[in-house]
Amino acid sequence: MGQDALMEPHSSTAGIFQCKISLLLFFLLLLAGSCLGLKVTVPSHTVHGIRGQALYLPVHYGFHTVASGIQIIWLFERPHTMPKYLLGSVNKSVVPDLEYQHKFTLRPPNASLLINPLQFDDEGNYIVKVNIQGNGTLSSSQKIQVTVDDPVTKPVVQNHPSSGAVEYVGNMTLTCQVAGGTRLVYQWLKNGKPVRTTSTYSFSPQNNTLHIAPVTKEDIGNYSCLVKNPVSEMESDIITPTIFYGPYGLRVNSDKGLKVGEVFTVDLGEAILFDCSADSYPPNTYSWIQNTENATYVIKYGPVLEVASDKVTQKTTDFMCCAYNNVTGRQDETRFTVIITSVGLEKFAQKAKSLSPLATITGISLFLIMSMSLLFIWKKCQPYRVIKQKLEGRPDTEYRKAQTFSGHEDALDDFGIYEFVAIPDASGVSRVSSRSVPTSDGISGQDLHSTIYEVIQHIPALQEDHPEPGNS
Repeated sequence: MGQDALMEPHSSTAGIFQCKISLLLFFLLLLAGSCLGLKVTVPSHTVHGIRGQALYLPVHYGFHTVASGIQIIWLFERPHTMPKYLLGSVNKSVVPDLEYQHKFTLRPPNASLLINPLQFDDEGNYIVKVNIQGNGTLSSSQKIQVTVDDPVTKPVVQNHPSSGAVEYVGNMTLTCQVAGGTRLVYQWLKNGKPVRTTSTYSFSPQNNTLHIAPVTKEDIGNYSCLVKNPVSEMESDIITPTIFYGPYGLRVNSDKGLKVGEVFTVDLGEAILFDCSADSYPPNTYSWIQNTENATYVIKYGPVLEVASDKVTQKTTDFMCCAYNNVTGRQDETRFTVIITSVGLEKFAQKAKSLSPLATITGISLFLIMSMSLLFIWKKCQPYRVIKQKLEGRPDTEYRKAQTFSGHEDALDDFGIYEFVAIPDASGVSRVSSRSVPTSDGISGQDLHSTIYEVIQHIPALQEDHPEPGNS
């Protein structure tokens, strides 16, 4: 017994030395096999499995030599431990490790491995080695890392306080809870987009809690929690936290009348409805206040006020709408003035404002076209009318002057601009011809059709044939 005890340390040291030699030879054989044409491949070097389900590790190999024998070996190792033999085969004969004979399945010459069922302690590195016996021995191997996880169950989001928080005053915390799953990774979504760290948003170390401090109106939205792990992912139902805010953007509108700024102009006899609104949660409480010369008093509660202009004693009345949020404790107010006027003026102003620029341009263009047409017609007709009036209105002395003066006594007097006009009136022609030109054989046939130019042309000839008595 003493000698056996003394021999145990030596045997242990020798076993470790033999394992190291075996590993060295193993890697040398792999290198030799790769160089000589044996190639072993796997689709992925990391495979994620689900606990309780089967996991298939596919392996492919090929070689370019005549093989008399094919050996396949599967080993398993965990971090910081020596590899374990699981099972192996020579040609089609499988030799399993008896400890794992019901867990692992190998169908040679296929080198793929089936693990069923998969448990947490099956997580680790699986090494497959293929040896080809021919003219020599070729060896090659691959390593596959296997992880084992439970799938993620549907997460649930809870918010605190569940009753809601007041803007700029309260804080809110959203917590994501998951009943099952391993290696969980949390991600927060707002309206379907990832939430980032900001001055008001912060996360817990595991990212399963979202803190909002303080809450604002902009924090209102649809929040959800997305949880992932290597084998699954699940998203929670959407939750919309309650945030109390407002009032914001208080304004007054009306169904009638002309609004300019904060002044409403209403025709006498019309009934007008005023609507007061503001962005707020919960909804505001509205009150209407009328200002008179002597007092200010509340005339109605609610968002709508009706004013009958024929019952208003003053032509100009000041009103005020007040909005109050009873949760946030904030209020806002807006003032406006109602002016009662006679019917028609404001409606005309509204219609004038509603005219489009195109309609205005069209009206002006039509007016200019009609004006130019009338002016053209007037100018075309006016000269004939004036000339006719002048010719008909000339006294007889004007025509006698044509007989007295030939138009050639002084050549300087003949210079000028002459107007040649045909006299359309028969009576005018006969009058000019009878008084300007004495009857003679040479022009007897031209009396009724002579122009002023022809009358002037014949005057010098007549004077030569019939000189005046004083000059003979």
